[in-house]
Amino acid sequence: MTNTISPCLWFDNQAEEAMNFYLSVFEDSEVVNVSRYGDAGPGAEGSVLVVTFRLNKQQFMALNGGPHFNFSEATSFHIDCETQEEVDYYWEKLSDGGEKSQCGWLKDKFGLSWQVVPPFLAR
Repeated sequence: MTNTISPCLWFDNQAEEAMNFYLSVFEDSEVVNVSRYGDAGPGAEGSVLVVTFRLNKQQFMALNGGPHFNFSEATSFHIDCETQEEVDYYWEKLSDGGEKSQCGWLKDKFGLSWQVVPPFLAR
């Protein structure tokens, strides 16, 4: 049996926008699938229900589940960087429109928390 574990991110209605943002930040990334509502609903026909994508070979799912849940710092994604250039790149790209914190922590414009870790702390 082969099992994989991948995060499912809950958005109000920005799953496709978030996926496209993350695809623009990470070089080795791709869309796997986009599922849209048909005429039977419950969402508007053609609107996104779920997107699946890969960032650096890690698969993610993003769901448009409504405004019921929000992200918190209790869950974050950790990026091990090899160089200061990588740290600066991810720090600036992911925090654009979001919120910078300290010690490598930031929230992106969707409220998702990230840790951008320099090489001397990653080991």
